[in-house]
Amino acid sequence: MDLGLHDRVFVVTAASGGLGRATAEQLVAEGARVVLVARRAEVLAEVVAGLGPEHAVAVTADLTDPATADLACLVAIRAFGRLDGALVSVGGPPPGTVLGTSDEQWTTAFERVFRPALRVSRAVVAHATVPDLALGWVLSTSVLSPLPGLATSNGLRPGLGMLVKQLADELGPTGGRVVGLMPGRVETDRVRELDALDADPAAGRAAREAAIPLRRYGTPEEFARVATFALSPAASYLTGCVLPVEGGALRAL
Repeated sequence: MDLGLHDRVFVVTAASGGLGRATAEQLVAEGARVVLVARRAEVLAEVVAGLGPEHAVAVTADLTDPATADLACLVAIRAFGRLDGALVSVGGPPPGTVLGTSDEQWTTAFERVFRPALRVSRAVVAHATVPDLALGWVLSTSVLSPLPGLATSNGLRPGLGMLVKQLADELGPTGGRVVGLMPGRVETDRVRELDALDADPAAGRAAREAAIPLRRYGTPEEFARVATFALSPAASYLTGCVLPVEGGALRAL
């Protein structure tokens, strides 16, 4: 299938590793060009070198900086002459209980998890050079089912999931689309860090894999293929939905 991504341009955040990097690589493999946003300059430089400077440029910045979203969009237009959308991925908030998470930790999580999706989306809508722009928000299965010990994720992700619906209403009349993506247990540094918190990490992983119908964790590349399709013109009638990429682990429809 031709996804129709040739020469389309996307901003990809948290692009130095994990799901963001894998999606950027898949977008480029399908003919798109990308602006990579992350804080680690050296790693971003390696990613750009691997993809080729004709396909990728880097913006070393933090998404908590209000100027970052507009900057990334302007870099896309300056480097490639157009802007078609974005994949908004952010780092996961730290573990914690509801009662044990301080006001400061809740505020920090909001600034790092919630606001970047809104800032990048506003910037893309303002600067997009096409009416049929596409936005993808990387969320979590906590949109539908709470994850043990991850109070801030459980508190914030469902709100973003609902905003996918409302934003689809707002973008739809001009052809714009937005989708949420719910990764489950995917082999990323974040998941490895969470697994390492178990008293017996190997036993904990085995138990979690046993609860997944496919009996294994996913790979960033598997997530990236779904995200790339969702952002592509081939998914032109897909909007206002939150797609699970979790091997069947969710028990909710």
